[in-house]
Amino acid sequence: TEELNMTTRVTTLPKLNGDSIFQKLSFTSAILILIVLIGIVLSLIDGGWLALAKFGPGFVFSEAWDPVNSEFGAAAAIYGTLISSLIAIVIAIPAGIGTAIFLAELAPPWLSRPVGMAIELLAAVPSIIYGMWGLFVFAPWFSEGFQMWALENLTGLPLIGPWFDGPPIGVGLLTAGIILSFMILPIITALTRDALKTIPNVVREAAYGIGAT
Repeated sequence: TEELNMTTRVTTLPKLNGDSIFQKLSFTSAILILIVLIGIVLSLIDGGWLALAKFGPGFVFSEAWDPVNSEFGAAAAIYGTLISSLIAIVIAIPAGIGTAIFLAELAPPWLSRPVGMAIELLAAVPSIIYGMWGLFVFAPWFSEGFQMWALENLTGLPLIGPWFDGPPIGVGLLTAGIILSFMILPIITALTRDALKTIPNVVREAAYGIGAT
């Protein structure tokens, strides 16, 4: 009788549903990400509210930066951020996707595994390391090895000509964009490689069956 009662108590215990737990954890993670994003937006608003309250909405579109006369504007910083990010995306996305396709689809395992691990390690390098390397190593080389030639041959090109204009000191939008491309290239490559690795073989074979190469 005691054994029967113990068996009955064991069988009546609530069973843990793994799918339900995973669903709740995923939902909680999504809510936490949303809360973090809202917190970032509120923090930015709080940090910039004094400037917007004093200079008005024109602060965002003004290029003035004169501490003596208390005239400030954020347009130059916003423009520099957008242009350097655009340069980085133009360089890094084709290179990252191409590298990921090679590692996931074409390279043999003895090559793709170590190279893939190295790329993931590069993706974990803090951004300050890339910045210091760019400032102390890449910028001096870029000034002497490329900018002098670019000043003589590329400044007359439409649209992109202004990127190569200015004193050849190695620091500028183009330099920042290239360094940013080095920073995001491992992340793009690692994410794309992981995404390609998750494609089932039956989908690949189906694609080959309908003419994909």
